[in-house]
Amino acid sequence: ILLEETERWTGKTELARELEQVAGAALAWIDTYGARDGDGYVEYERRNTESGLENQCWKDSWNSIAYADGSLAATPLATCEIQGLVYDAKSRCARLAREVWDDGELGDRLEREADELKARFNRDYWLEERGFFALALDRDKRQVDSLTSNIGHLLSTGLLDAGEEHVVAGLLADRRLFSDYGLRTLDADHPHFNPLGYHSGSVWPHDTAIAVDGLVRAGHAPTAAALVEGLLDAAAHFDFRLPELFGGWASSDGPLPYPAACRPQAWAAGCALVVVGAALGLSADVPGGSLTVRSDEAFAALYPLRVEGLRIAGHRLDIAIDADGRADVTTAAALTVRAT
Repeated sequence: ILLEETERWTGKTELARELEQVAGAALAWIDTYGARDGDGYVEYERRNTESGLENQCWKDSWNSIAYADGSLAATPLATCEIQGLVYDAKSRCARLAREVWDDGELGDRLEREADELKARFNRDYWLEERGFFALALDRDKRQVDSLTSNIGHLLSTGLLDAGEEHVVAGLLADRRLFSDYGLRTLDADHPHFNPLGYHSGSVWPHDTAIAVDGLVRAGHAPTAAALVEGLLDAAAHFDFRLPELFGGWASSDGPLPYPAACRPQAWAAGCALVVVGAALGLSADVPGGSLTVRSDEAFAALYPLRVEGLRIAGHRLDIAIDADGRADVTTAAALTVRAT
């Protein structure tokens, strides 16, 4: 994913060629060691049963993957967001295979595998009676039926269709997940909900930022802007240095600090870049010769907004959006700029 995104911004096809074998090894790991039982889903299970992490998705605490009744799910587990990342990786590498690696056969295979994953995922993860995607599949392929922030990670991957993205966007705006300051890691009505639980009700700024990015990509800017407003409100209570996580309880007095949170923390600091990118509607396609900047009235509270000193295709990039949402882009890169 990172390799393809880097090539989109820099146009450095030589780097993508240089790392072709590395990318191929990563793809092979997905199919050989990630999807271990042949069902096509990447899953995890600890090998060190004495001190290894029980959960090895980003929510790596012992009780982060639980059913709606509060019981813990048994490993191996295939969490939903990991499948989204696999889909994204294969889709992106399919393009690199065709356009950079001169391997159309590989490109066709990766595209086919991504399409098959999308079809399986929609069949196996959708909870018809609850109206959302399962958090995970357990060792018996049973759906883990809790509502969590993990579904927000799916929006930026391409794994969902437009109708499914609409459903997820609605859930992210629901009061069960949205705390006024960001997304709770776990539904507030869940029996395990704890606003100061590490992954069972707290708010992680990076988790919310990933959802913001996906919401903008999926065309749900108003929901994205509401989450951004929540993060900015929270940041004001932390001297604009967002912590690793904070409490998931809505309060007019500000978010509850999490006592052991790292501050500063790299994930949380990176939120600023995601928020600015979302407000700019920024996307690059240097191989295709284009740069897109798209303002949206949903982010009007952030305008005027000016960002200077970005880099694209080896050149400086400055972007400004005025108070009326008009965009101005300055760069010497030989690109078609679509600014709205």
